[in-house]
Amino acid sequence: MNTSQSPISGKIPRHVAIIMDGNGRWALKRGLPRLAGHKAGTENLRRIIKACVEFGVKYLTIYAFSTENWGRPQEEVTGLMRILEDVIDRELGELNEQGVQLRHIGRLERLPAFLQEKVLHAIELTRTNDRLIINIAFNYGGRDEIVHAIQQIIRDGVAPEEVTPELVSRYLYTAGTPDPDLIIRTSGELRISNFLIWQAAYSEWYVTPTYWPDFDKEEFRKALEEFSRRDRRFGKVTSAEYEESRA
Repeated sequence: MNTSQSPISGKIPRHVAIIMDGNGRWALKRGLPRLAGHKAGTENLRRIIKACVEFGVKYLTIYAFSTENWGRPQEEVTGLMRILEDVIDRELGELNEQGVQLRHIGRLERLPAFLQEKVLHAIELTRTNDRLIINIAFNYGGRDEIVHAIQQIIRDGVAPEEVTPELVSRYLYTAGTPDPDLIIRTSGELRISNFLIWQAAYSEWYVTPTYWPDFDKEEFRKALEEFSRRDRRFGKVTSAEYEESRA
């Protein structure tokens, strides 16, 4: 039986976030330059977007380029910028037709001016779509996001006693987006890597040794199936444990 054709047996996460790790190692294992791995990872993203729509995921956040990635070799950084430009040019029309809304989280100002324009155009073109909402974390860092939020709160003159978790959330790049239910990290690394530090407080994590270019629809299904078996407690206890404690 081809399990990829059958529905997920259980609850579907509303919001999935992915640390798309392992592109470079995928390439090196094949004797290819690292940029070939990033290109393969971009091709794989198309498959995962389609799977999100098929499985009923409503929000997808992808970690495409961190604030720390500027420290990589200049050739790789330049190549990643070109890949982002190419993806927008090649995929935007189809994504818009499929009802996908694109959002950017992070700081745009460090990107080249022409790339900023392309990103802003993609956001504006797709802003009314609601079949799947994709947050692209490009030049994003979790600590930077929190610092940016604090700076904005101070500029707005918010009194200390008015600062609440709900207010802070409204100042984050992800304002208006529910916190991720499930965060997937490929390539087996056990690190948060400065990703959605605030929003991930009670997210479920799924780590797989599979490199991102090989993380196909069936691997994605495994992650969703595993999530469906999790008992999310949000710092509390299960209903069964609660009843047992009262006995």
